[in-house]
Amino acid sequence: MLQTDNTVLVLVDIQGKLAEIMHDKELLYQNLRRLVMGARALALPVIWMEQLPDKMGPTIQELRELLTSEQSISKKSFSCCGEPVFMNKLKATGRKQTLIAGIEAHVCVYQTAVDLIARGYEAWVVADAVSSRSLSNKQTGLDRIKCAGGQVTSVETALFEMMRTSEHPAFREILKIVR
Repeated sequence: MLQTDNTVLVLVDIQGKLAEIMHDKELLYQNLRRLVMGARALALPVIWMEQLPDKMGPTIQELRELLTSEQSISKKSFSCCGEPVFMNKLKATGRKQTLIAGIEAHVCVYQTAVDLIARGYEAWVVADAVSSRSLSNKQTGLDRIKCAGGQVTSVETALFEMMRTSEHPAFREILKIVR
């Protein structure tokens, strides 16, 4: 199970025109916002990645406005693990559970999850906070992640799992976020 003191949120390439053509993008954006707000309420570290931002464009405004205390990390490789700055930042958290959200599920999210598993991390992919241009590619990515040993969760499942109880200090705030 996910634990607040062992989890880091990894946001993958939610940027530019590509984000605009994702399958069910409105629901994706809504769930990404909920996830980031929930991570804030639970005091999770957030690592925010962008694929070639000079060519692909910046992270969507809906998320950028929530990420004012972080700096994005630019990458060229599809996997976040191919970027040394990412790996250094992840190691510095001391956490071994990665909660992964972003696009595209069958490319960058998939490759990141598989590489993290190979490096001894747990990869928890947030199914309702990832997407691809087509539903079939999203499903392919999620299936391949599960086959590689990753876990698939949802925004609400992950947030409530980390709280464990309605007595958690962030419970009321999380309730407002998910409703």
